[in-house]
Amino acid sequence: MTDLEIAHSVSPRPIQAIGEMLGLKPEDLILYGPWKAKVSLSALERLANRPRGRYVLVTAINPTPLGEGKTTTSVGLAMGLSRLGRRAVVTLRQPSLGPVFGIKGGGTGGGRAQVLPMEDINLHFTGDAHAAASAHNLLSSFLDNHVFQGNSLNLDPARIAWPRAMGISDRALRQVRLKEAEGRTDRDSEFVLTEASEVMAILALASGVEDLRRRLGRILVGVTKEGQPVTAAQLQCTGAMAVLLRDALCPNLVQTIEGTPALVHTGPFGNIAHGNCSVLADQLALRTADYVVTEAGFGSDLGAEKFFNIKCRTSGLRPHAAVVVATLRALKLHGGGGQVKAGTPLPPGLTGPNREALAKGLANLEQHLANVRTFGVPAVVAINAFKDDPADELQYVRDWAASAGAVGSAISTHWADGGRGAEELAKVVEAACKIPSAYQPLYQDEAPIKQKIEAVATRIYGAAGVSYEERAEADIKQAVRLGFGTFPVCMAKTPLSLSHDPALKGRPTGFTLPVKELRILAGAGFLTAVCSGIQLMPGLPKKPAGERMDLDPATGEITGLS
Repeated sequence: MTDLEIAHSVSPRPIQAIGEMLGLKPEDLILYGPWKAKVSLSALERLANRPRGRYVLVTAINPTPLGEGKTTTSVGLAMGLSRLGRRAVVTLRQPSLGPVFGIKGGGTGGGRAQVLPMEDINLHFTGDAHAAASAHNLLSSFLDNHVFQGNSLNLDPARIAWPRAMGISDRALRQVRLKEAEGRTDRDSEFVLTEASEVMAILALASGVEDLRRRLGRILVGVTKEGQPVTAAQLQCTGAMAVLLRDALCPNLVQTIEGTPALVHTGPFGNIAHGNCSVLADQLALRTADYVVTEAGFGSDLGAEKFFNIKCRTSGLRPHAAVVVATLRALKLHGGGGQVKAGTPLPPGLTGPNREALAKGLANLEQHLANVRTFGVPAVVAINAFKDDPADELQYVRDWAASAGAVGSAISTHWADGGRGAEELAKVVEAACKIPSAYQPLYQDEAPIKQKIEAVATRIYGAAGVSYEERAEADIKQAVRLGFGTFPVCMAKTPLSLSHDPALKGRPTGFTLPVKELRILAGAGFLTAVCSGIQLMPGLPKKPAGERMDLDPATGEITGLS
């Protein structure tokens, strides 16, 4: 059965019943049909004095282009905890339409470890991504109109930094030329993917309506000809943007395939944005559950590093444990067992017995375990097992993990077996949560910007050092001059390697990380360091996933979504 067929084979529980499991009242829910609802922010206020549950992060090694089941592991772990009698919630990012129609397909899990309703969540859901894009582009419109109407703020058109946003991958929009009115100089601009936009980052990090408005107002759109900052508040656009984002700020409540509560909210990309679901979703979950399982995008070098350094710094929340997901095929890839190309069969060196490549590839997992421990958090290894994985190789990884600093490990078969296949992992995670966590960020706010970048590059990636292009040097000086030097840094780089180069597998060392520019996201509250070779607007692959999708003319049902 396909993922979509499995999703259709299940009868979901009414969303009101899912809310009751968390102690939510009917008036706390804003219904979007029978299977999904938004949770009013007033519910969080009412539950503010409840004790918090245990906070568990799910991250991974560097994946193959196919992904290694981080979302399925998150869903499976929450269901496994539920089967043990614990009240569990999984918090996830909303899938982006770019990957849904591009190389990855859907982002709601798979097999017997999914969140429902699968089609809704993967597509328009409750409209949050559209609201983010509309608010972002409204500011673009206000900005251009201000310049057209006389430019009373004396903005320098050549130094306008605010792009436009769109939810579909389109490489043709990476660079655009904006035509100005007669007598005015045309200027260059760009589109970014909605999930990589500052508005999406703000939505994910805001603690409430007041904080949302404050963050929107301080968005830096450019500088004057005298070099002074110009913000969204100065363009008098803050209120209108907040109006568009009012409903999007509320977390979305859905359920797993086994009826475990799930909060799916906001969708920042892990390699070009901060890669985590909303602070509000996690806060709500922690007040209503014994265990909260939250997923960070890509490997520990990206989503998890940003979870620890950006999200936790913003929210004040402290994780109890982290799960590092690995698969035999990805470990063998990092050990030289073969290459992966989407749409083509996996080579025998990745699917069959290959102890030599597996042993070499464990160096990648070793770095990711070290990354988690760098932040003082107990680490568990989850081996996401596929049907034909050799049993002796799965056990080999478990035995190795015990010697590499993991506080526990488990072989998980949640994709095939649902929560039952993740019960062992759930028990290991429970035990890890009893170990005191000594969480601390990698660097202090007061550290110089370059020192922050270099700390991530050397301690998390294993780089020998960092090089800065001329533009990056100028950007760093401007960030300091404008008063943003204390912000944390959000790194934008490839997810396919610990380094900036997707061809460097395993645990590369001795490389220099090239930084081409630094962007100021004053509203989100961080700086984005963009490494050479990375794009903030992805392109479609040769065979986009969207080619497989259609509507059944007889039933009107969606087909081909996975």
